[in-house]
Amino acid sequence: MFTGLVEEIGVVAELNPHDETGGTSLTISLPASSKLLEGAQLGDSISINGVCLTATWIGTTEDDDNKEAPSFRVGIAPETLRLTNLGDLKKGSGINLERAVRADTRMGGHFVQGHVDATAEVVEVREDGNARTFRLAPRKGSTSSSAAEMLRYIVFKGYVALDGTSLTVTAVDDAAGWFEVMLIAYTQQKVVLARKHPGDTVNVEVDVLAKYAEKSMAGYLGAQADLVAKPMLEEMVQNLVAQAMGGHS
Repeated sequence: MFTGLVEEIGVVAELNPHDETGGTSLTISLPASSKLLEGAQLGDSISINGVCLTATWIGTTEDDDNKEAPSFRVGIAPETLRLTNLGDLKKGSGINLERAVRADTRMGGHFVQGHVDATAEVVEVREDGNARTFRLAPRKGSTSSSAAEMLRYIVFKGYVALDGTSLTVTAVDDAAGWFEVMLIAYTQQKVVLARKHPGDTVNVEVDVLAKYAEKSMAGYLGAQADLVAKPMLEEMVQNLVAQAMGGHS
């Protein structure tokens, strides 16, 4: 479990599609001053651009200045490569990183599992004062049903995790098939989304609490769920969001 508050931006040292295990592995290096891996052990869960992955090696690698940099490696399963944008990473790509939460961690973002639902494409970036608005749509090639499946859980002022970053939805258009988030100036310095442009992709994880609410209501309503559940759930989620402490942008 994660909070969606990015702790560090790492850099891809190597994406190896044919490692010694016969699978794909990703090696990530950190700034020399990074404390992210302090106390980390093999088998620990780390969020990599919003994907919960297991540390299989922890050590050091040489950075561009031939200095030792703290580093770690994770394995990537074929299903993960199909559902996320990790396979598109290149050497030098920036990556959002977050260690798994502890019992005493402040829940500053929202409950993020690290289980990506789909990818979305940046279709527009707009400056708004010192803030920046990103419009995103389900990735091209997705079916209309998969687009609707993602957007049904994305509501105005609700939470969404983009590349593992907890953000507040500032606009959504189900009919047109897009939603928007805004990054304040501070966040632009802390997450990789700020570096992306139209055509780039992000990993999307919708709020899992909306899924639980939908399933519970569907079971209660039985056969009539498809006819009456969605309007009720949308109103319920909006009411819950209005009562919550608010997201982060």
